[in-house]
Amino acid sequence: MSKDGTENVKKLPENRDDVMLSMIEIAKALTSCLEIRSVLETIMKQVERLISPAAWSLLLVDKESGDLVFEIAVSPVAEQLQGLRLRRGEGIAGWVALNGGPLLIPDVSSDERFQGQFDQRFSFTTQSIVCVPMKIKERVVGVIELINSLDKLVFNQADMTILSAIADFAAIAIENARNYDRINELVITDDLTGLYNSRHFPCLIQEEVDRCVRYGMEMSLVFLDLDRLKGINDVHGHLVGSRMLSELGHLIARNIRANDRAARYGGDEFVIILPHTGKEAAMAMAANLRQRLHETDFSSDDGQPIRLTASFGVASFPEDAASREELIRAADIAMYEAKHAGRDTIKGYAAAGNP
Repeated sequence: MSKDGTENVKKLPENRDDVMLSMIEIAKALTSCLEIRSVLETIMKQVERLISPAAWSLLLVDKESGDLVFEIAVSPVAEQLQGLRLRRGEGIAGWVALNGGPLLIPDVSSDERFQGQFDQRFSFTTQSIVCVPMKIKERVVGVIELINSLDKLVFNQADMTILSAIADFAAIAIENARNYDRINELVITDDLTGLYNSRHFPCLIQEEVDRCVRYGMEMSLVFLDLDRLKGINDVHGHLVGSRMLSELGHLIARNIRANDRAARYGGDEFVIILPHTGKEAAMAMAANLRQRLHETDFSSDDGQPIRLTASFGVASFPEDAASREELIRAADIAMYEAKHAGRDTIKGYAAAGNP
């Protein structure tokens, strides 16, 4: 309140050109970049410019849990907020996410929806809040929350109107980025197995070879070929054979490290790129995957058990090859050596070249 007893309420920016310039900057960000965090940061800079909150955060809805996750935060406790979660319906941001409508609260102490757990946890004092949802086709994908005006005045309806318009832009940015990611994923992913496809594999392995050359590191490549797939197709049908390939792809994905890369190379052949991995460790990884195959129950559509095995070939860079092409060829040779040795076995390139 001011000395004369009137409420200190912020006014809409007097220069409408400021609002227009901010909207133009946001529109430029939307059309020039599909990296979601970069676009959202640009958008929030304009929020700071027009409304001047003391602290603000942008939270996104986790698709699986429905929780709100702090994606971007600018406040004295920003580092502690990163990655923290709010349940839908919890606190002001949670209420907005649950109900899909904006909230303007000049004094949080008089609103029962405000929960002060973060204030208590981080020794922060929240006085006023304006919070708006980001929506895509009436579905809330996140919220933007501003806390405490920097000039100590009270957020008002004009602030909420501006913030709601900006939130619409942010929702468009999120949708564009997610659509781009989905399309890109379709381009580089094998439909049957969920692994990378053969078109994208050369890019993956070239990146890793370049990294090895640049930093003097090593890597390995594992080739594996499903044994006797034709026999499975002949006895149980091609649909069952395709399902075996799909199940093998998912088994591979579950049994590699986060930074390993697996692809379906073609037909019943698979490749696994193992960064920072020498020949011995790569052979051990192949042995583990072979054991997982033995332990997994596969069956036909009518419940008949199917025994799946594979032949593995392993080669390493720079030990066995000086280029991407040589590494692929070396692992392929080792894999065919495993086939000739009776299948369901593992061969390293050195052993293949020097029996």
